Amino acid sequence: MSVLSRFSLDGRVAVVTGAGGSLGRAIAEGLADAGALLGCIDIEPTGNEATENSIGAEAALAVTADVRTPAALDTAATTIEERFGTPQILVNSAGIGGRGAAAHYPDERWVEVVDTNLRGSFNACRTFGRAMIESGGGSIVNIASIGGLVGFAGSVGYQASKGGVIQMTRTLAVEWAPAGVRVNAIAPGHIATTLVMKQWETEPELKEFFLDRTPMGRLGKPDDVVGAVVFLASDAASMVTGQTLAIDGGYTAQ
Repeated sequence: MSVLSRFSLDGRVAVVTGAGGSLGRAIAEGLADAGALLGCIDIEPTGNEATENSIGAEAALAVTADVRTPAALDTAATTIEERFGTPQILVNSAGIGGRGAAAHYPDERWVEVVDTNLRGSFNACRTFGRAMIESGGGSIVNIASIGGLVGFAGSVGYQASKGGVIQMTRTLAVEWAPAGVRVNAIAPGHIATTLVMKQWETEPELKEFFLDRTPMGRLGKPDDVVGAVVFLASDAASMVTGQTLAIDGGYTAQ
């Protein structure tokens, strides 16, 4: 097998949660470019359908579902499997922010952030991981954050949830390795998604904070994450599991 062919995802079925967002769409498009058929899951249908249209209806299917609801994910999995077959790839990109000072962090914000980012990711891992175990293997890529690796002020709920995603990734990797299911995480730095850019309007100093501390001298773009996802999903990463890859311009190297 040639080196380049090991990165091919031709004929494989991939699922991306949060596929209607900036990062999720870039990931879904990248997986499709590598040859995968895409099940696109998002709670908001408009952006998700735009992702399906961008890839093309012959290779992508938009399914509306809330990752916080296991039954909704089970239904989505059935819909995707009926269209394309059993997924061999899952990318958990669904997530929300949650800025706020820790001393006055609202209970409802904590619940919403942790429920979406951590519990939602586990729900999807459980639903699609079960199918991968039964079918002989697969690859799961969880989108964590450098916020799960280092501390910074103002995002306690978000950082706690992403730290949980990283530890969940390690645990599932160990438990599911004998079944041929690899589980890895990606920890992006400050990425210029639509949601993040809206946050910059409220907190312009936030952008400068991360920019000043990033050795590469720029912040990330959604496309910067795509190559790592394709690698971890592919046979090129066949011996890689339980790892967290930071895509942060050197932020966590300091």
